[in-house]
Amino acid sequence: MARRDTFARGSILSTSLIVLGAVSSFVIVIASPAHAELAAAPKIDGADTAWVLLSAALVLMMTIPGLALFYGGMVRRKNVLSTLMQSFFLAALVSIQWVLFGYSIAFAPGSALAGALSWAGLAGVSATQPYAPYSATIPHQAYMIYQCMFAVITPALITGAIAERMSFKGFVVFSLLWTTLIYDPLAHWVWGSDGWIHAMGALDFAGGTVVHISSGAAALAGAMLVGKRRGYLKEHMAPHNLTLTLTGAGLLWVGWFGFNAGSSLAADGLAVSAFVATHLGAAAATLSWVGVEWLVAGKPTTLGAASGAVAGLVAITPASGYVGPVPAIIIGLVAGALCFGAVRMKPRFGYDDALDVVGVHMVGGIWGALATGIFASLAVNAAGGNGLLSGNPHQLLVQAIAVVASIAFSFAGSAVLLKVTEALVGIRVDEEGQYMGLDLSEHEENAYAFEG
Repeated sequence: MARRDTFARGSILSTSLIVLGAVSSFVIVIASPAHAELAAAPKIDGADTAWVLLSAALVLMMTIPGLALFYGGMVRRKNVLSTLMQSFFLAALVSIQWVLFGYSIAFAPGSALAGALSWAGLAGVSATQPYAPYSATIPHQAYMIYQCMFAVITPALITGAIAERMSFKGFVVFSLLWTTLIYDPLAHWVWGSDGWIHAMGALDFAGGTVVHISSGAAALAGAMLVGKRRGYLKEHMAPHNLTLTLTGAGLLWVGWFGFNAGSSLAADGLAVSAFVATHLGAAAATLSWVGVEWLVAGKPTTLGAASGAVAGLVAITPASGYVGPVPAIIIGLVAGALCFGAVRMKPRFGYDDALDVVGVHMVGGIWGALATGIFASLAVNAAGGNGLLSGNPHQLLVQAIAVVASIAFSFAGSAVLLKVTEALVGIRVDEEGQYMGLDLSEHEENAYAFEG
């Protein structure tokens, strides 16, 4: 019996030692640097990924059908299909360009001016693993396709300035050149991990400089170099279908939540804050545009309401992830009145910006970028910075430098690319083609032809 007890105690002791050794080994492994690195490795978050993919779809909806309808309703009926076609076609053209080389130029590590071509054809851009410098919780391809939708809508915005007189072949060549040589490098400057404007500390949460100022400056170059529409200021050129325009504006408003709140790249409190700021900016600008229009022109209009909403959305875009609700309202109120005044001043400067891209997107984008330097607060976004009202006047200076650089680069570059396009394929529809309308002269179609 004694030997049996001794054996039992020995077995228990041996088992205990084995268990203790196993636990010790596990603890050592857990504490080892290799396991610490494994534990700290980025992990894909399903909620964040779902939010970013949904936001990408919302931003695509901003272009087709949102912007297409918004612009399509404002042109004359003989040009509605050509206007819709431009936005629709860009969704295809820019998406292919983006995958082949555009995303690499815009976001791959490279120099301060442009990314290298290491991600051309999405080489190394994983659908299952994140790229931590941009996001540690969503797949790299999710970030890529989200940014693709920004690249799609930006050249589409330019088309409003040269509506009703630019040839389709000229539009295709210029859009491809502009996206590659203007949009992609500028996106790298502002959002690339080694871009020079990013390194300078400029704040642009969702595209005030990259999208709106760049497209507005390009629109100004286009309006000046393509020339005025046939009969401009001599013929009546009222919008042919404001029902389409108001519907498009509504789709833009909804889609803009993906544009701004989606730029948090996570389903988190920052997305909530940007969502609220976006809505309040649009609402405030709608009220101020309509209010000023009512006082000046005597009647509130649906076109004014739609334009005011878009102006507010433009202005709040760079600030949406850095400001609270009350500053968002202030930004929107100023944007509505400011952009209304800019659009009213257009005839005095003598350029034919057919659908008010300069007055809404460039002017609204400039105000939004500068307002970010005034109202930004670390209390809203710890990864951002403080603005003038939070004791950091330097941020306003940085924002101003980013604005000037974006305008100069886009305007000068666009002017050169328009001249190149003119030399290659031509850019302007002739007088007869404009008289017929671009639907017939460029596409041999009629938007409102019904059999019988």
